[in-house]
Amino acid sequence: VQLVESGGGLVQAGGSLRLSCAASGSTFSINAMGWYRQAPGKQRELVAAISSGGGSTNYADSVKGRFTISRDNAKNTMYLQMNSLKPEDTAVYYCNAKTWAPGYNYWGQGTQVTVSS
Repeated sequence: VQLVESGGGLVQAGGSLRLSCAASGSTFSINAMGWYRQAPGKQRELVAAISSGGGSTNYADSVKGRFTISRDNAKNTMYLQMNSLKPEDTAVYYCNAKTWAPGYNYWGQGTQVTVSS
């Protein structure tokens, strides 16, 4: 499985961005997917996750009500709509995919999101 993120960039506080994660390869093996982020000097943290069919989602408390995760399995693509962005959202955002048993983890290369105040 290969994952490629896109959509990052520089935005002012209060603005919006939409990240995309395109999956290729053995996409039939993908179960849950998620977005993680890592700010300088901090550990990578889960931002949002979505189940295989998209019917179940969960979010970090810090982004609830502002970010929306979704996926289009027909296009093998996952999205993260980010609204009301804050400077503390600045980080490299990574796409993650977990396969069905035995549950391998795959990562994208990351996309930079910078929110200016």
